[in-house]
Amino acid sequence: MNCKHYRWENVPREELGPLLARQMISGEKATVARIYLRQGAVVPAHRHEGEQFSYLLEGEMRFQVEPAAPEDRKEVIVKAGEVLCIASNVMHSAEALQDTISLDIFSPRREDWLRGDDQYLRR
Repeated sequence: MNCKHYRWENVPREELGPLLARQMISGEKATVARIYLRQGAVVPAHRHEGEQFSYLLEGEMRFQVEPAAPEDRKEVIVKAGEVLCIASNVMHSAEALQDTISLDIFSPRREDWLRGDDQYLRR
């Protein structure tokens, strides 16, 4: 199939913990996810093959991004209407400073999420 239409209200919402939930759609080469974070939610440090674009629809988040050299560690505050791009295989973590909805796009797609191999998110 070369085209598929989705409505977010029909995509299952997966509760990953008391402060974190997501909806996810994957194609052959990319994943898009709507991530719901309550204020105080923490996404622990992790890395993945996919380049990540996080577009905040609502709220505010603090990201810690750790390039190869520890002295290059960077803290970035991202607010509604802003986008953060994280390169492939870069260690990063995040904290919701407000109730937040983020639209995250990954390429290549998140195979670990599709397999359910994402224990760092589940509490």
